[in-house]
Amino acid sequence: MKILFLGTGGSVPTIERGSPSVALRTEGELLFFDCGEGTQRQLAFAKLRHGKLSRVFITHLHGDHVLGLGGLLQTLSLSGRERPMQIFGPPGIDKFIEALRETLQFMPTFRITINEIRDIEKVFENDQYTIRACKADHDNIPSFAFLFEEKWRPGRFSADKARKLGLPEGPLWKKIQFGESVKLKNGSIVTSEMVVGPRRPGRKIAYSGDTRPTKEIVSLSSNADVLIHDATYDESLLNKAVEYGHSTASQAAEVAREANVRLLVLTHISNRYKDDGILLEQAQRIFRNTVVAKDFTEISVPSHDVIQ
Repeated sequence: MKILFLGTGGSVPTIERGSPSVALRTEGELLFFDCGEGTQRQLAFAKLRHGKLSRVFITHLHGDHVLGLGGLLQTLSLSGRERPMQIFGPPGIDKFIEALRETLQFMPTFRITINEIRDIEKVFENDQYTIRACKADHDNIPSFAFLFEEKWRPGRFSADKARKLGLPEGPLWKKIQFGESVKLKNGSIVTSEMVVGPRRPGRKIAYSGDTRPTKEIVSLSSNADVLIHDATYDESLLNKAVEYGHSTASQAAEVAREANVRLLVLTHISNRYKDDGILLEQAQRIFRNTVVAKDFTEISVPSHDVIQ
């Protein structure tokens, strides 16, 4: 599983930083969190296959987080996409997508399901993961933070143990990996516990969107592997952060420390910072395991090997 930052700037993009968008690559699937202007071009630079894109989650309806959707949907249609797509966002996302269709005069070649977020606890769920949400605190408009929560995974399968027990390679390996017992020709029983390690907890990745620090986001991101948090300003501009509904790097670090996350990634960096070192320095005073994302930063999120 990998996180790829397609855009890490604030409200105004720069040469170095595009508008906000984060891609999450899971097994055979691509998810977007926000889709700022130019996202599809960033996809091309990153050499990501947009055909695997299945779901887009929009934190709020400010232009820097949503204006890339029109171009992206048109490009997908021009490429002849047939695979359905789901878009999740705050109230108003349905009208926004419909306005794009009418104004740009295009008809998608694929089915788009638009989901306005009402249940802020569970936004989406399938066999592999759940997407949860909580309210963010940004500029007095409906805004959300999201949590990608992978479901528990089977333990690691030991091929060596299976062979020593006489378990033939093939379909039986898959059966036993998913908890079934197998009877061998000699009458002996091989149970899953004999060749499969303890099941592994899923990975958690939290994305704050634009927000002031909140207790709700602390709770949502509790014990997350990665917290991606708004860090628009440094400490000297705290009043501006409060006024415009953003966080300082230090505030993001406080959220990470309180939530006991493994890694904090700072993003949504104001265009005033040609050098983001001051943001990193201030955050690391509070939460050491912090990095500042740049466009095309890629972070691998390894599987857990033991029950936590």
